[in-house]
Amino acid sequence: MVALSRAQRPNILFGYDGTAENEPALRWAVEESRLRNLDLVMCHCWHWPYPPGHADAGVEAIIQRAGENLLSEGARKARELGAAGKVSTLLRREPVTETLVDESDDAELIVVGSHERFRLLTGSTAVRLPARTRRPVIAVRGARGPHGRVVAGVDGSAGGDAALGFAIEEAALRGSGLRVVYGAWEPGAVPEHELPLFSDADRLVEVRTAMLDEAVRPWKRRFPQVDVQVSLTLERPREALLAEAATADLLVVGDRGTGGLDPLLLGATSSAMLHHAPCAVAIVPQPRPA
Repeated sequence: MVALSRAQRPNILFGYDGTAENEPALRWAVEESRLRNLDLVMCHCWHWPYPPGHADAGVEAIIQRAGENLLSEGARKARELGAAGKVSTLLRREPVTETLVDESDDAELIVVGSHERFRLLTGSTAVRLPARTRRPVIAVRGARGPHGRVVAGVDGSAGGDAALGFAIEEAALRGSGLRVVYGAWEPGAVPEHELPLFSDADRLVEVRTAMLDEAVRPWKRRFPQVDVQVSLTLERPREALLAEAATADLLVVGDRGTGGLDPLLLGATSSAMLHHAPCAVAIVPQPRPA
């Protein structure tokens, strides 16, 4: 097991719903707890779907017990799968996204499922949560065979650097290779003084290659055991990343890139990866003022 040189928060926070589609996310959360030697906190939420005046104490008690039983069974599965430390459960009567944000202070990262049938629903937890938390969020799709490869998307922004750091750490923990991808054709997301680069492809490649090398170099020094490859293409970031994600176990991107304006919204590329990437996707927040 790789020992990280930095201090970690004490647990992995996992949003659990007990469905078959959620099982790959459960396995991922357990694996993160094992690789990082952290406790696992499993959270399930329920809500009364009718107006307060229609509350039924008996029915609410039944729903509460059902949630407790679901979490108990989930915790049993997590232990059987090899969770490293303590497995604890949280049952909350409030919306999932708000609960996970509120409970994330002690979380190193958050794991949620990303169901195929909810892929295009912008209100789903996997889409809403990364824009609201300061913790990395991993949205896990259905089970896929291991490829031994992590892919990181970079763009020269603070968010891209945070994503690169998380990605190389994950690669080190998993014994995987890392592919660092820069889709450099993004004229709509650069300062005005850089626009002339897009009329000179050779110059664009030269400038962006130097930037990419500078971004990767310190991380390679910190994690010399990770095989790092870089790829710079004259494609839009979305197309470049989706092509690489086809053979990745994990795709890592920042919460917003060089074109991000609204701090409460995910960047366009990050959102597209959550909706369309075939593998697990990690959204990593850039450092923000306290």
